[in-house]
Amino acid sequence: MAISLFMSIFLLALPFLLFVLLKHRVSNNGSFNRLPPGPPSPPSLPLIGHLHLLMSDNSVPHLFLYKLSQKYGPLMFLRFGFRPTLVVSSAKMAEEVMKTHDLDFCSRPNLCAAGKFSYNASDLSYSPYNDYWREMRKICVVHLFSRVKTYRPTREDEVSRLIEKICQLSVDSKPINLSEAVMCLSNSIICRIGFRKRYDEEGAEKSRFSRLLKESEALFSNLSFSDYFPFMGWVDRFTGFLSRLEKAFKEVDTFIQNLLMSILIQIN
Repeated sequence: MAISLFMSIFLLALPFLLFVLLKHRVSNNGSFNRLPPGPPSPPSLPLIGHLHLLMSDNSVPHLFLYKLSQKYGPLMFLRFGFRPTLVVSSAKMAEEVMKTHDLDFCSRPNLCAAGKFSYNASDLSYSPYNDYWREMRKICVVHLFSRVKTYRPTREDEVSRLIEKICQLSVDSKPINLSEAVMCLSNSIICRIGFRKRYDEEGAEKSRFSRLLKESEALFSNLSFSDYFPFMGWVDRFTGFLSRLEKAFKEVDTFIQNLLMSILIQIN
């Protein structure tokens, strides 16, 4: 359904897209001569680049990229719409990108869902590299990262709870979903450290927390036209993505506000 809608809109906008692509190539003539290897874009689909490969592959994105890296190497160039993408698939290349040439790669892309949930990229994860980001990093290093050792008892307690749960399920001869168990462990540690609460027990609050978390993850991974075709952001409103994003954001924002209020009441 999503692919059919995408192709219909693509064919309708094809003349305008061809003009934009031609202008883009003329203005950037010679700038793509030193790009890493990657799968060539089919001549019949020059504008979407490799996006159709990602959409048509049945595997999850990281497995799809891993398959391509086995053929084209640990440093691979892909183009998703108008977004040039560099895929790093080895520890050596990751060190080059994240350490040796970190200033060239340290900024964050402007993505629709990420920008919305991060309050217009005002957090440490999605803020572009600038003076604001450096100041945020200093604050986190002084007041958060330096206190990692103090949270060791919390981490050990949550790991003990997980081991006891796995042991009990084994005794009862019940199946164990390790992926779900590890995800629950991570969420419990983060919630206890950040919110002083646990959300692994059954109940309405836990159910609401899980639903909001899954919906947020789905929106982060869903296709947004504005992410790959900045001049076609209006399509997101037509497909209902923006209304779904706005609804989820309001629910998450309300949940966080109520949570902060309860923490302030406990402190006082």
